[in-house]
Amino acid sequence: MSATRHTVKIGNVAIGGGQPVAVQSMTNTDTADEIRTAIQIADLAKAGSELVRITVDREDAAKAVPGIKNRLIQMGVDVPLVGDFHFNGHKLLSKYPDCAQALDKLRINPGNVGRGSKRDTQFAQMIEIACQYDKAVRIGANGGSLDQDRLAKALDANQALANPKPLNAIYQDVIIESALKSAEMAEDIGLGVDRIIISCKMSQVQDLISVYRRLAAESSYALHLGLTEAGMGSKGIAASAVSLGILLNEGIGDTIRVSLTPEPGGDRRQEVQVCQEILQSLGLRSFAPQVTACPGCGRTTSTVFQELAQDIEAHLRHKMADWRDQYSGVEDLKVAVMGCVVNGPGESKMADVGISLPGTGESPAAPVYEDGEKTVTLKGDNIANEFIQLVERYVERRFG
Repeated sequence: MSATRHTVKIGNVAIGGGQPVAVQSMTNTDTADEIRTAIQIADLAKAGSELVRITVDREDAAKAVPGIKNRLIQMGVDVPLVGDFHFNGHKLLSKYPDCAQALDKLRINPGNVGRGSKRDTQFAQMIEIACQYDKAVRIGANGGSLDQDRLAKALDANQALANPKPLNAIYQDVIIESALKSAEMAEDIGLGVDRIIISCKMSQVQDLISVYRRLAAESSYALHLGLTEAGMGSKGIAASAVSLGILLNEGIGDTIRVSLTPEPGGDRRQEVQVCQEILQSLGLRSFAPQVTACPGCGRTTSTVFQELAQDIEAHLRHKMADWRDQYSGVEDLKVAVMGCVVNGPGESKMADVGISLPGTGESPAAPVYEDGEKTVTLKGDNIANEFIQLVERYVERRFG
């Protein structure tokens, strides 16, 4: 278990200091397109992203940030905005103070803030702006964009050793040193520890785990956790879930992002849902009712239970937008949709509401259990709708 981190307040969200682990995401729209970016931010926030990061890479993007903020206010969306800066952030923030004012947090990568003697000057310039506008800063070192000067010195020193370290160990040393030295420099300039968040993202699971264990032991800054360039589909989800799950279970991590590569035209909100499912699976937070469903086998040649499980999960997520305000605690609801008599009745009794659908060759009847007691048996072609109505009545009765 890592030590308690410093608490950092970012807009309406508190990170670290024993606060619940916060969920972050990032837009993939052109930030200069105010309308599309504001809509995507609103969608991500509605899905449960508690901070949303946007790219600020050029003047058109910087000029658009205040307009995006205003559009969100008009839409009734109150979510902290994080500006992602590389290479030219010191120029953009200086030239467009309204951009700096509109953002809630600045994201600075020490490896991309400048080279040689310019690095410290340009980094200091961004930190001074953060101090001026009282903004939090994430000092985010990445395995793929390390401070090249520091890396070169470390590689030369390692090569001179009688027993050189493995290359990935040098990368780990440098990324940690880059983040922590930059944080110390930010403090020296005047940025308080309650405005600093650290991240050292890696693209390999074991490297990420090793780096964050060291970070947690060597500092008390709030930690943003994520596997960078996780990848697409099941690979990205599995790698993120394994690495983040191990660290979160050890008490390491105050805010997380799952950096999935979306399918072409895919839903950006998927990364928010994966974050939520990781936290909920670990019992750290509850976001939406959980649906237990069996994987199916030769006893379940019908697809009825699969379709019902899919329908009920989609229905519950859709309803949560309203239920969250109406029914306190409804996110802890547990629903079971089972496919045959083997585990069906048992799992259904253990859930708050459960249904055991008939398997191949079984009697065409589906007993429903509420709080461990059988309440009704559903039959016919309308079982799915009837069960959804039963769940809604249960929610109203228990949580209303």
